[in-house]
Amino acid sequence: MYYGKVEICGVNTSKLKNLSAAEKKDLLEKSKQGDTSAREALIDGNLRLVLSIIQRFTNRGENLDDLFQVGCVGLIKAIDNFNTELDVKFSTYAVPMIIGEIRRYLRDNNSIRVSRSLRDLAYRALAGKEALSRIISREPTIEEIVKHLNETSENPEVVVTKEDIVAALEAIVEPVSLFDPVYSDGSSGDTIFVMDQVRDKDNHDEAWLETIALREAMKKLSEREKNIINMRFFNGKTQMEIAEEIGISQAQVSRLEKGALGKIRKQI
Repeated sequence: MYYGKVEICGVNTSKLKNLSAAEKKDLLEKSKQGDTSAREALIDGNLRLVLSIIQRFTNRGENLDDLFQVGCVGLIKAIDNFNTELDVKFSTYAVPMIIGEIRRYLRDNNSIRVSRSLRDLAYRALAGKEALSRIISREPTIEEIVKHLNETSENPEVVVTKEDIVAALEAIVEPVSLFDPVYSDGSSGDTIFVMDQVRDKDNHDEAWLETIALREAMKKLSEREKNIINMRFFNGKTQMEIAEEIGISQAQVSRLEKGALGKIRKQI
């Protein structure tokens, strides 16, 4: 990245500071004690981290100045909430905080909105699923949820289909995992996200295993977890589609997916 050729929010990125680990630790401790000058120095010294993160969102068509400012808000929150007593690098804590702030901004300013009727149907499906689970003591299938909603509907003229429920549930699921960090190098601020591991169409099916430490991390996953990660991120399937294919519920797919990503992060 050519920092000398970029100016964001009036900041010449070629002149951004780069704090050492010792300097960060000292400034964090002083900031916790109320030293405002140390807090400002921490902000200035971590702007490169914000800059490296917003590059991940440049394909969204958003104004870089806006993303940079939002990222700085996340950085400030990370500085104010960081626990210096924990044996954790500041960047490891700050990266997801900055990403979360940017994602909230993108979500709140997204021109594509989920319709009220679609959102209501999704919530009805979730409520129906919970009700059926208590009755039959297991996870209900999509067909059972469809039948339940149609039988208990206050408007019997409107028939809900399986496709309607799948679309509604997918509409309210935020695709958070692609932008979740799986590794952060505290010394340089370079961060690897799940989306970085998605292979290009022209790459070999196993090529993504060759990157950083993911090969070893993937070995720790069960066959079912590997299968779900592969279908979810490399074949572009939804959780509902995966659930139908392998014969488990969408909730189980979601839990397995989160567990697998957690294992990858832990191993790395």
